[in-house]
Amino acid sequence: MGFWFSESHTDNVKLNILVDEQLYSRQSNYQKIDIFQSREFGRVLTLDDVIVLTEKDEFIYHEMLIHPAMAVHPAIRRVLVVGAGDGAALRELCRYPDIEAIDVVEIDGTLVEACQEYLPSCAVGYSDPRVTVHIQDGLKFIRRLSDVYDLIIVDSTDPFGPGEVLFTKEFYGNCYKALREDGIMINQHESPFYSYEADAMKRAHRRIKESFPIHSVYQAHIPSYPSGHWLFGFASITFDPLKDLDAERWNALNIPTRYYNTDLHRGAFYLPNYVKDMLGEGR
Repeated sequence: MGFWFSESHTDNVKLNILVDEQLYSRQSNYQKIDIFQSREFGRVLTLDDVIVLTEKDEFIYHEMLIHPAMAVHPAIRRVLVVGAGDGAALRELCRYPDIEAIDVVEIDGTLVEACQEYLPSCAVGYSDPRVTVHIQDGLKFIRRLSDVYDLIIVDSTDPFGPGEVLFTKEFYGNCYKALREDGIMINQHESPFYSYEADAMKRAHRRIKESFPIHSVYQAHIPSYPSGHWLFGFASITFDPLKDLDAERWNALNIPTRYYNTDLHRGAFYLPNYVKDMLGEGR
């Protein structure tokens, strides 16, 4: 028969997905973890009843999280991923043979184990020998580091509960310190559409601007996320995401993607006026 999983986007809007069965459910020390088998979206991972990913559209989010920085920075060798317990960001990073080491810091080991068992198409990255997993708090991990990484990926949940610390001025300042002098930080930047997420997005952008000399926002359409309109942050010490895009170099790598390409890269940084107004970037 199936049943409906429902996620509230606002007091007036819900997303309902028909699911056939619940494959996994556990309350970890940090959050409630559920994995469903749905008819339209394949397997669906939720944390505290909020969709984190679906098998059908996660490729959009993870390709846009990883490949823009890789197409700009010509020599990324060492990467830090904060969050990303599902492993799909690792999957995309591991497509690059020149990356030498990837550190993953995820606070919830139960989430990692659940995704390895029930979302193998995402968690495949954990098997790469270049990957080292640290089950601990992201802020505590990064505080002690200086001049280590070429790229930091902040694949956080929403700025509530375990993910809240990853949206603070202190965290972004420590990311700046942990990067090498030409490093890049990419973060999931929430949605501009509904007011509660737009407020979090504006706070995050303001705090990143206080730490990084180069800061931009880009966008993608992710159907299972609230409103479908999602933003990412590109922060750098040296590289500009448009001026320093090396499309020829990236295309020569022949990285298999379903969403990202270097034409889309350029377009993703051209934002709607209402988003520009929110960011205070001018039109």
